[in-house]
Amino acid sequence: MRESRGSGRPGLAPPRPERGTPPAGGPVPYARRAARLHPGAWWLWALALGTAATRTTNPLLLALLITVSGYVVAVRRPHTPWALSYGAFVKLAAAVLLLRLAFAVVLGSPIPGTHTLFTLPEVPLPDWAQGIRLGGRVTAEGLAFALYDALRLAALLICVGAANALASPSRLLKSLPGALYELGVAVVVALTFAPNLIADVRRLRAARRLRGRPDKGVRGLVQVGLPVLEGALERSVSLAAAMDARGYGRTAEVPPAVRRTTAALTLGGLLGVCAGTYGLLTAAGGGYGLPVLLAGVASALAGLWLGGRRTLRTRYRPDPWDARAWLVTASGVAVAALLTLAGSLDPGALRPGVVPLEPPTLPLWPAAAVLIGLLPAFVTPAPEAVRDTREEPTP
Repeated sequence: MRESRGSGRPGLAPPRPERGTPPAGGPVPYARRAARLHPGAWWLWALALGTAATRTTNPLLLALLITVSGYVVAVRRPHTPWALSYGAFVKLAAAVLLLRLAFAVVLGSPIPGTHTLFTLPEVPLPDWAQGIRLGGRVTAEGLAFALYDALRLAALLICVGAANALASPSRLLKSLPGALYELGVAVVVALTFAPNLIADVRRLRAARRLRGRPDKGVRGLVQVGLPVLEGALERSVSLAAAMDARGYGRTAEVPPAVRRTTAALTLGGLLGVCAGTYGLLTAAGGGYGLPVLLAGVASALAGLWLGGRRTLRTRYRPDPWDARAWLVTASGVAVAALLTLAGSLDPGALRPGVVPLEPPTLPLWPAAAVLIGLLPAFVTPAPEAVRDTREEPTP
């Protein structure tokens, strides 16, 4: 009896793997790729949380927003190089916070206060520098105002860092419309520069520590910086070669009337968006702001759709926009909308005053609205674990 290849028993064929099961060390099948969330949903969720952060200066609500975004990143961050950039954004936010407080101490604060903490030696300035001072009295009210303002900017930076850690830049580029493809390539290259730079620095520092060489201080920075720049240059050349090999920049011929219509719709839509946004932000333009904004968005989308006809490209295995993407986007939009509504109904709860100085309180229903942002941690699939294929048996 003939013995089949790959089987330990004569006459029996090797068992076929189940459908959807990847081979050892092989690529991830499409069934598992389709289970991933659309990257645009992560960006819309994060930008909505950042918008909510701009609507309040309450440090308790801002800390809750940071906690919500950090928890979602902790449980849904993929095992990829760009996911390591979240820690860098947190450090950047902490640096912004400390720098803003330092400016408030050295340069003073526009908020007058009565509770003096300490007094610095004041440097006299010429007459043309009126309104600016160096040193002088530092009050608790001024520091509280600087802390609230800086914490809002820090929360916005952390929300952007969450989007960078959760969404794949290359998959996001595939989802852009054709008219924005060139701009999208530039944005994706800019977004991937920081994560790749951080990954290169960590890898080179680990290699230097293993060789017993210093990885800190000025000497370590100089010796690590050259390989990092060399790697960045190599990646740029490889990206340019890949774009050239894929025919990047090819355009289709469209009639002149279509080009003029596209330019008119896009320009008119952007002007409508600007005018509508201005109307919504002012008290006098509340009647025309929303209709003009919606008309501008519709005109801009029509212009983008027509402009995409000039771009010749196809999408390989596009990411579907499913019900989970709608839920993630809706959770972020709900947080931003509810905090905006709370700011109009009870502005004192979302913007605590510093004169007179009072401890901030946590409003209950705005805090409950922020917790809606935790929905992606429960409706999205867990990140795929990194497998060590060296310990798997060879088929």
